[in-house]
Amino acid sequence: MGQQNFQKDRLLLISVLGLVLMGVLMVYSTTSVMALREHHDQTYFLKRHAIFAFLGILVLGVTSRIDYKIWQKFSYPLLGLSLLLMLLVFIPGLGRSSGGAQRWLQIAGFSFQPAELAKITLVIYLADSLSRKGEKVKQFLYGVVPHLVVTGALVGVLLLQPDFGTAVVLLMVMGILLFAAGVRLKHLLLLVLPVIPAFYFLLWSVPYRRARWTTFLDPWSDPQGSGFQIIQSYLAFGQGGLFGQGLGNGHQKLFYLPEAHTDFIFSVIAEELGFVGVVLMLGLLFCFLWRGFLVASTRGSVFGRLLGFGLVCSIGIQAVLNIAVVVGVLPTKGLPLPFVSYGGSALLANLFAVGILRSISSRD
Repeated sequence: MGQQNFQKDRLLLISVLGLVLMGVLMVYSTTSVMALREHHDQTYFLKRHAIFAFLGILVLGVTSRIDYKIWQKFSYPLLGLSLLLMLLVFIPGLGRSSGGAQRWLQIAGFSFQPAELAKITLVIYLADSLSRKGEKVKQFLYGVVPHLVVTGALVGVLLLQPDFGTAVVLLMVMGILLFAAGVRLKHLLLLVLPVIPAFYFLLWSVPYRRARWTTFLDPWSDPQGSGFQIIQSYLAFGQGGLFGQGLGNGHQKLFYLPEAHTDFIFSVIAEELGFVGVVLMLGLLFCFLWRGFLVASTRGSVFGRLLGFGLVCSIGIQAVLNIAVVVGVLPTKGLPLPFVSYGGSALLANLFAVGILRSISSRD
């Protein structure tokens, strides 16, 4: 690998490892009291998260040394495996439900969310299919229909679980990759037109989603009910100030802010590390996205560029949506903050994706 590519890898790697380290620290800070009360061990969540962080870094190292082109050969088997695993969550004894959602497989005491793997395998499939079609992507029958059918199948299973947030991410990634591959704009608009009424129906036909939207518009209308979570997030940001309350000294995580270690860990960062901590985290995230998009635009084959672009977009979309929810720009939805939130399967999947990016950056 040339010196320039090594520099790219190093910046990409440093930013990701910085986010992972921040995540480990914040998971411990956020969960120590809860872990002591529920499991009589204040390091319970820390140990589990640290194990997955270590395994994820190993996966990153191994994957970065594997030629990314090998994933093109297994795009269909990997996609089929993802779909199968997503269906297995509905089988009693294998699937585990939490918060009214059936999204996890229980394996050897650990929970795995197949949707995290599906985010990567869908990108691999789309990059493979679009790169093979060449100029045929400009034809609606070849460039749009098959990719819509495959993505629609995954989205359909996600909506049954239900996992509306991940379904939105997959649809957005599909649309971005179709555009990047050269699909005609008018064909993309044909996709958007039926999506709007479908989105409206899915949003308003389900009571808890409808409540999230009304809460988003006016959280103070029900401060002790549906608006409680986002109001506590506002309070966390307000109490953070410039330098924060200090690591471990936040109050909103003490059973005030629901899902503080997953969906709303950014709020805890704001309260405990303040504006400085927020800027540091956003800087690391921006550095990763910048170097990732640079790799996707300058390195690899057509397949490699589409693959890299799709992986960076998938992670970037999740990060933007999570942050937007936490600061009240979007209604709440169950999307963790990549590399930082507690969650083994998400961390493993994202570090796997980074390994593929590093592989792309080191090869022509």
